[in-house]
Amino acid sequence: MSPGLLRALFITDPLIIIATVVLGLLNLFVSLFETDGRRQVAIAQYWSRVLLFIANVKLEIEGLEKIDPNGSYVFVSNHVSYMDTPVVLGHIPLQFRFLAKKSLFSIPFLGYHLHRAGHISVPRENPRAAIKAMSEAAKAIQERGISILIFPEGGRSLTGLKPFKEGAAYIAIKAGVPVVPLALKGTLQVLPMGSLNVRPGHVLMRVGDPVPTSHLTLRDREQLNDTLFQRVSELLGEPSYTQTK
Repeated sequence: MSPGLLRALFITDPLIIIATVVLGLLNLFVSLFETDGRRQVAIAQYWSRVLLFIANVKLEIEGLEKIDPNGSYVFVSNHVSYMDTPVVLGHIPLQFRFLAKKSLFSIPFLGYHLHRAGHISVPRENPRAAIKAMSEAAKAIQERGISILIFPEGGRSLTGLKPFKEGAAYIAIKAGVPVVPLALKGTLQVLPMGSLNVRPGHVLMRVGDPVPTSHLTLRDREQLNDTLFQRVSELLGEPSYTQTK
C-alpha cells in the first residue's frame, strides 16, 4: 500500500468526515433560523476550503478579477470529479445555488439542506418540469441576487469535453445575466472517479471572460451554448472545435 493511500485512509479521510459532520450539524442548526440560505451557503463555502486544506490541495486561480463580487452570474464548467464543486464553491466569493437532480432531495439530511438552502430540484426525466425548474432558477437569480453553477455536460467525463446541454444558456438569457466559463484541471487526480480517497495535488481553476446575455433572446440559446463550449474548451487548452449535436 502506497504512503499516499495510507495517508488518505488514516488521516485525510477521517478528518474530512469529522469536518463534514461538524459543519453539517452547524448548517442544520443555522437552517432553523433563516429562510434565504445565505448563512448555510457561507458555511458550505467554508467547508469546501477546509476540505481542500485537509487534503493538501494546492489551488491556483487565474482570472478571478473578472468577477464582480456584487454581481450575479451563471457559471459553466467542465466536470471530471466530485472535487469540482468544492473548488468552485470555496473560492469564488459569491452566493451560489445549484441545480441538483431531484433524487438528491430525497436523501435524508442532504435533501433537507438542499431544500432549506434554496438549491433547485431538476426532474431530468420530465422535460416540461425541467423547463419550469430552469425558469425558477432564472427568477431566483433576478430576485435574490444569487449566482448559479452548472456543469452543462450533464455528468462527469473522462474522455474530454462532452457536448453541452442548453440549460445554462436558457437560464442566463432568461435572467439576463452574464455567463462565466470555467476550466478545472487537476481535480481528477485529487479525487478520481470511483474512488473515495482524497489525495494531495495541484488544481488549476481558470476563469474566463463573462459572456453578456442582456441582448439575447431564447432563440439565441443554441448559439450561446456553442460559444460557451468553445470558451471552456479554450480555457482547458484543448483544440477548439464545434460540439457534436
